[in-house]
Amino acid sequence: MALCLKQVFNKDKTFRPRKKFEPGTQRFELYKKAQASLKSGLDLRTAVQLPPGENINDWIAVHVVDFFNRINLIYGTMAEFCTALSCPVMAGGLRYEYRWQDEHRYRRPAKLPAPQYMAMLMDWIETLINNEEIFPTRVGVPFPKNFQQVCTKILTRLFRVFVHVYIHHFDSIISLGAEAHVNTCYKHFYYFIREFSLVDHRELEPLREMTERICH
Repeated sequence: MALCLKQVFNKDKTFRPRKKFEPGTQRFELYKKAQASLKSGLDLRTAVQLPPGENINDWIAVHVVDFFNRINLIYGTMAEFCTALSCPVMAGGLRYEYRWQDEHRYRRPAKLPAPQYMAMLMDWIETLINNEEIFPTRVGVPFPKNFQQVCTKILTRLFRVFVHVYIHHFDSIISLGAEAHVNTCYKHFYYFIREFSLVDHRELEPLREMTERICH
């Protein structure tokens, strides 16, 4: 029998502290609404839809932060199985290889061991979601014009975490009794990015067969 989420995933193993929403804010209320939909047993396809009257960027922001927390937790638990020795390249099987690029240290795409890529990724996302100019939390402060493009980049890179975990560490997922929980998180993520067309379909190709099987 699969264990409950808190038993399967040790929150102390997360790469970064969980990003939390300030109580009393619109973002916090949206987060509670999203969580209530999930806990109610509502179909995930329906749960990701924009609630009537809500701002789409607020809805996307809430989910990007929540997916960062959840995927960070999943990978943090798997990290002991993902080393520079076992995963010298950030990849998804033999056909897909992901190289890291940013505006500072790695201006050209760099081949990195998976653990280093993951660390760079979580640092990069954390910096973005804590940046008030990109993810504003104060009432009346508008989102930047390129907000959804930034979120597309974040979600595209987070999808690669699923690719690596599913293809290279699925046995570990099973051994932890975490398969059902990881699958549910993946389905939630997949339905969300498809609902709002936030990740290019070509990026989804590495997990296409599995997605067709569990997200039918």
